Amino acid sequence: MSNIEEIELGEFGYAGDDAVVPFQVEALDARGRAVQLGDMVDAILSRHDYPEPVSRLLAEMIVLTVLLGTSLKFDGKFTAQTQTDGPVDLLVVDFTTPSSVRAYARFDAERVEAAVAEGRTEPEHLLGTGTMALTVDQGRHMQRYQGIVALDGTSLEEVAEGYFRQSEQIPTTVRLAVARIARRREGGGFDETWRAGGLVAQFLPEAPERMRLPDLPGGDLPEGAIEVGGHEPDDSWTEIRALVDTIEPSELADPDVGVERLLFRLFHERGVRVFPPTPVADDCSCSRERIRDVLVNFTADELAESTKDGKIEVVCEFCGETYEFSPDEFGKGGEADDAS
Repeated sequence: MSNIEEIELGEFGYAGDDAVVPFQVEALDARGRAVQLGDMVDAILSRHDYPEPVSRLLAEMIVLTVLLGTSLKFDGKFTAQTQTDGPVDLLVVDFTTPSSVRAYARFDAERVEAAVAEGRTEPEHLLGTGTMALTVDQGRHMQRYQGIVALDGTSLEEVAEGYFRQSEQIPTTVRLAVARIARRREGGGFDETWRAGGLVAQFLPEAPERMRLPDLPGGDLPEGAIEVGGHEPDDSWTEIRALVDTIEPSELADPDVGVERLLFRLFHERGVRVFPPTPVADDCSCSRERIRDVLVNFTADELAESTKDGKIEVVCEFCGETYEFSPDEFGKGGEADDAS
């Protein structure tokens, strides 16, 4: 049952696919979020028809973005974007509150093909070196917040952990997984669909000195405090990491396991509490009106350069939707006339 409002007292509801489940393990001072993506990620990847390694990489980025984006208490957009020197030089995933997700990848087909031939298809190989920007945009009346983390040949899991450790000073562990599932088709044969899953767990004790990281600015420990990430790790954080490390990639994406069952497997000895899920959906925010608002600011020369065969054609990189405009809709210098 996916609708939390339908659950009667004493019943247990399952979030199902495409819904991020917050959880808490009070005995270990841990909080986190977990998700399994089904139709949503399959729709995005199938629409673009990327090479399989590119699809897997983008799916990991989608999982990471929805895990992080749904944890923020704001109205607006959260964007994760990589810019690197690897075969896949650009990944962009937008999460717009309350539930909309869109994503695309830019890649060099020849370099991706060469990477496949060499067996170098792990995320760190496809991305190479560069940066990942995490941006929170709450609208034009609010200042944007952006965090930048280096991509230096590590996995997206390690990049996310490093971001929280350096920028937020919160001990964090992240697991991401992507799979293709074969389903029997009516009338015979099989269809393959994409699935993905992920989990993020963070150490958030009430006593702040228990989570201080001594190698960070301002991280000098008070006398008697226990280091996290140093020579004397906190026992609770050690246990969290050890439990999360037991997750098999197949479990994260397996529809027969499910998020709640996975969390029970991990933390049943300590007790785990789950909270109402946040649904996410494949939902591009592009529209004819928004694109026209961009074109109306083009100069006459720019409009002329964009016109082919008497029309201006714009294709959304996220969803592939094509929008056509007549140059006559716009006045000289980018001023719009009354036509729409």
